[in-house]
This record gives sequence, C-alpha cells and structure tokens, in this order.
Amino acid sequence: MSVLVTGGLGYIGSHTCVELINAGVDVVVVDNLYNCKKSSYDRIKALVGRDFKLYICDIRDKQGLNQIFEEEKIDSVIHFAGLKAVGESVEKPLEYFDNNVNGTLVLLDVMRNHGCKKIVFSSSATVYGLNNVSPLTEDMEVGGVTNPYGRTKYMIECILKDLYTSDNEWSICLLRYFNPIGAHKSGTMGEDPNGIPNNLMPYITQVAIGKREQLTVYGNDYDTHDGTGVRDYIHVVDLALGHIKAVEKVESENGLFIYNLGTGIGYSVLDVVKAFEKASNVTIPYKIGARRAGDIATCYSSTKKAFDELGWKAERGIEEMCEDSWRWQTQNPNGYPD
Repeated sequence: MSVLVTGGLGYIGSHTCVELINAGVDVVVVDNLYNCKKSSYDRIKALVGRDFKLYICDIRDKQGLNQIFEEEKIDSVIHFAGLKAVGESVEKPLEYFDNNVNGTLVLLDVMRNHGCKKIVFSSSATVYGLNNVSPLTEDMEVGGVTNPYGRTKYMIECILKDLYTSDNEWSICLLRYFNPIGAHKSGTMGEDPNGIPNNLMPYITQVAIGKREQLTVYGNDYDTHDGTGVRDYIHVVDLALGHIKAVEKVESENGLFIYNLGTGIGYSVLDVVKAFEKASNVTIPYKIGARRAGDIATCYSSTKKAFDELGWKAERGIEEMCEDSWRWQTQNPNGYPD
C-alpha cells in the first residue's frame, strides 16, 4: 500500500510518516517547506532506517501534483498540508482560504482524475465552534467557528461531505484533532514553530531553555478548577497512530467517517505548566493576561467513537507528553537545522 502524505515534513506529518513506514506502508511525501525544514526528512529516514519518496511541491500546483500521481502508484492520501495559525489567519484570510481551501480543491481534482478516491483529512476541533458543551461528540452541530483558520477546516469538511454525497465510491475520513503536543521518544523529532510559538507547549519549552522571558496565561477567571482554560492535549505519536487506523478504515470500506482524536481528558493551562515543571525540574515564570477573543473555558473530546470503530485510543499521558517535549527542546534548542 502506498500513501501520499501532504505536508509530510511538518510536526504531525513527520511523526505520522515514521509510524506509517514502521507499519510497512510505502510513503510518498509532498511538502512545500513553508512551515518546516528539509532536515526533517533526514530525521525521519534516520528513525525508520530507509529512504522514501519526497517531492518539494505546493498542493496548489496542479501540474506538479499530476506528475506525482503519474510517477507513483498512490492508493490513498493523508492530507495535512495547510496554514494553521489562528492569529495569522485573521491577518491574512485570503492566503488561508487560498492555501487551505483552494489547495484541497486542486488535490481532490487531481486525485479524482487519477482514480484515487481515498483520503484522510487533518481537521480540527475548532469546527465545533463556541456553543457545544464538552465532551464534544462527532454528531454535534459544527460550523460556529470564530476565525478564518477554523472556517477553512469547516469549509473543507463541507466540500468532502458534498463530494461523498455526489460519488459514494469515495472513502473519506475526517479526523478532528484536539491539542497535539509531545515529540518522538528519541528526541530527534518534535515541534519547531516559526517565530513566536502560537501554541502552549512550545512556548513553555522555549521559556524553559531561556529563549522567552515568561509565559502569558490568557485569562484566569474562567469557570474551571483553577480559572485557566481547559483543553484536551494529545501526544503527537498517539495522533500519528490514529492516522494509521484511519488509513486502514478508508482502505477497507467506502464511506464518510468522522472521528475525534484526543484523550478525553481536560487539562488547564496551569495543569500543563505544573506537569512540565515536574518533568523538567525547571520553574516556568508566567504572568496572567487578559482573555483572548473567541477563547472558551473548556474544550475536550469524547473518544468513544474512535475506540468503538477504529480500535484506537490515546495511550500517553500528560507526564509523557511533557517529558518528550522537554527532551526534544533540550536536544534541539534551535529546532531543526536549516
């Protein structure tokens, strides 16, 4: 079986490639290197002990994608490639809709023209919006998103649902992620954000090694056990293993499948800070800032459907997530080499 992984050198994509290759899957990666570095390719190869195909190509490049599908026998696609920073999406909505939505349309058209109708899409819990009550289940109404990034994920889900309605030869799996953190146990692969991190864990680790002065906690007056926002954090390797189960699903039957990938456990910002301090033996200075617009008090998943239908559940707890994040950061203080 051969799987095309778009955005396969990024944070989640690279960890998924390792798990796919270790499971005996032939992997073909396409990446434009916008949000990652090519040295990620070498790290994956070192971990799996063999080479794999890499194409430097933008998913909006129809000619380039056509060439890949003509040269490779692609059975299914895992689609990660996309811009992903909420704040940046507010500043650059056209770029986000062009890259994420238009890029997906180009990819789907090329897939259809080459008779490849199996896709696993990297979606997000942001599609649940602000009005659903946790634990979030896959049958809840979606669409009340508050930023362009979230709207691109919701729009792509709509496109994929309409595609399946029009042609049920497709097999489509929508994976709604919660908050991926952690790193590969080796410490050679992890999250390497460009510029100032948008996510909690890489910000914490950069404070811990002295790259940032302190963490800002946005709001401490939410209706939670310590006043800070509660989220569902999942180890990136557990997330990667969920993609293997999703690929097996789309390979085994046609249909439209939707699954949450999380732990089903909510941790507050300060819970994560304390867990990281315990794992690293480093004190994390922080200050309390104002709430961010659009943030909600609590967001965590129900994972029952993924367990019942895919036989998947997250195995790694918050302690291991913190330990692995710290190992990656200390071994790679400046991230991946250029």
